[in-house]
Amino acid sequence: MNPTPVFYLLLFLFLHLGLQAQTPVQKAQPILGEVPQKTEDVFLPEVPGVKVEVWVDSLTIPWSLRFLPNGDALVAQRPGTIVRIPAGHSEPVPYLDVPGTIHEVDAGLMGMAVHPNFETNQWIYVMHAYRDAEDRLLSKVVRLKDTGTTAQVDKVILDKIPAYAIHLGGRIAFGPDGMLYIGTGDMSQPFVAQDTKNLASKILRLTDEGAIPSDNPFPNSPVYSYGHRVVQGFAWDPETGAFFNSEHGPSGAEVEGSVRYRDEINMVEKGGNHGWPIVVGAPGMQAYVDPKASWNKAAVPPAGMTFYKGDLYVASLGGQALIRLVVDKENEYEVKRVERWFSYAPSKGIYGRMRDVTVGPDGNLYVTTSNTDGRAALRLHDDKILKLTFE
Repeated sequence: MNPTPVFYLLLFLFLHLGLQAQTPVQKAQPILGEVPQKTEDVFLPEVPGVKVEVWVDSLTIPWSLRFLPNGDALVAQRPGTIVRIPAGHSEPVPYLDVPGTIHEVDAGLMGMAVHPNFETNQWIYVMHAYRDAEDRLLSKVVRLKDTGTTAQVDKVILDKIPAYAIHLGGRIAFGPDGMLYIGTGDMSQPFVAQDTKNLASKILRLTDEGAIPSDNPFPNSPVYSYGHRVVQGFAWDPETGAFFNSEHGPSGAEVEGSVRYRDEINMVEKGGNHGWPIVVGAPGMQAYVDPKASWNKAAVPPAGMTFYKGDLYVASLGGQALIRLVVDKENEYEVKRVERWFSYAPSKGIYGRMRDVTVGPDGNLYVTTSNTDGRAALRLHDDKILKLTFE
């Protein structure tokens, strides 16, 4: 059964009633830029030379997949649980119910990151939604300490991050500089993205203890870049250190100028203004950082991402694909080719929605589906982790 119509009816009622109760929100009318890539997407339902296996199944909205140095995998599921998949096995076992997690629509347990020095400190970081004493929906990043078969909360790294039941971001990752990067969303209030004193719609950068690095672009602020809408993925090119993010474009709401699509892949600039909600796409205006890829004909909503063998791979939710971007690193990462793996048409894929992609310790790609979130038809034994072996 496809639950999508019921889901969207409930979501409409939630947003309609919720927004009516808020202070009036400033409406945007973005300038519509061009699609930066000069190539059409290629749909590949089957990818020559790539073997796909179901590695793990029967998960519940897996949001983030990370491997530990010993080969174990941890999966953060949006309802608030983390499961562990022991090395050499494919059956998940319970690991932790993250205390205080609230699951409401898109809010819940989201990003997860393993500390670069995990073997020494056993630290794992997660981002989750919660409600405070005044019943406000917020997000926080907490540090866990692994004890082998479970973990315990060690420290709150950052709390009181503005949140909403949709459009709240949630991705976290350690960069090659050892700093923790945090992606947030605009809470359906577009202009917070341009306010550098507001943590919403930003990429934030902190130390592993939650302190503000002295070389952040804005004094005494965790803000690293701004003008984002809903940050959903991070990736660094291991060869150059270039930093990329994925983010969702506008959904056609009146407060967004009734503009739709325009999902983006950005090369992130320190202190850079990435444009939302003043511009979308690539208008070529000096004040704003143009994306490297954008789509204006159908929703692609990109999510988790990683570099693999020189190319950038991006999990696509509504696009129901694993997107491969072939880039020209000698020409400012111009996108030369866009492939939509396991998809045969816009928003139509073999495995449904895809949320995260990462490289495993065996050198293979692992991709999580996201069909149990109520926005796609369920396949048998969803949700899954797919193992991609390159032959």
